[in-house]
Amino acid sequence: MVFTTPLAWAIVLLVFAAAVRSSKNKQRLLIVSLSLLYFFSIKFTVNTFARMWDIPSYKPSNKTYSAAILLGGFMYEDEEGNGYFNFAADRYYKTLKLYNNGTVTYILFTGGNGSLKPNKFTEAAAVKKELKRSGVPDSLVLLEDKSRNTEENASYSKIILTNSGLKPPYLLVTSAFHMRRASLIFKKAGIPFIAYPCQFIGYKRIEFADFIPDTDAMAQWGLYIKEVVGYIVALFR
Repeated sequence: MVFTTPLAWAIVLLVFAAAVRSSKNKQRLLIVSLSLLYFFSIKFTVNTFARMWDIPSYKPSNKTYSAAILLGGFMYEDEEGNGYFNFAADRYYKTLKLYNNGTVTYILFTGGNGSLKPNKFTEAAAVKKELKRSGVPDSLVLLEDKSRNTEENASYSKIILTNSGLKPPYLLVTSAFHMRRASLIFKKAGIPFIAYPCQFIGYKRIEFADFIPDTDAMAQWGLYIKEVVGYIVALFR
């Protein structure tokens, strides 16, 4: 995925600019490269795209859903083999809130070890500890610890939900930037659900600072570009 990042595109153009002999072409490549860097390094552009891409938030009524499907990707492994929350932890806290206020009865967590060189660590085991620490009984937690990506999240979750006898629709919980792709994949898997996106990053007033280059903006663009590419791939599978 390195070559799907704006920084990689800009670097490639700069390399071409250094290699070409024509001063006119060199100047054009430099302008395009710098324009790309600026476009993808300001909050205004990524926030604007986020507002178009993200699925709107969902406010459940007084209805109780049988389960929330919590997608992994919000816990990493530390040097001692323990899990710790990363930038996507809002998925966990929003799901816990849904459980605590009685909106969902069960929590199905889906996520194993997506590393290219997996070890014994699984995100499911780490999440189980956190849920127990937060007061959620083991009897109300369903764990799926084999999946390595969203496609496997859906396929393995379908098996667990079918065997559990829990009635649909379920609440599908993941970050807003990931929800559009996750929704497509879960629909293809034949799982009835209602999207419950969280961790919105593009919903705020426009400020002067949004037009000043910021490394966070480029990182956020990286998330969305990955999702767009993944969505297109999933669309044609």
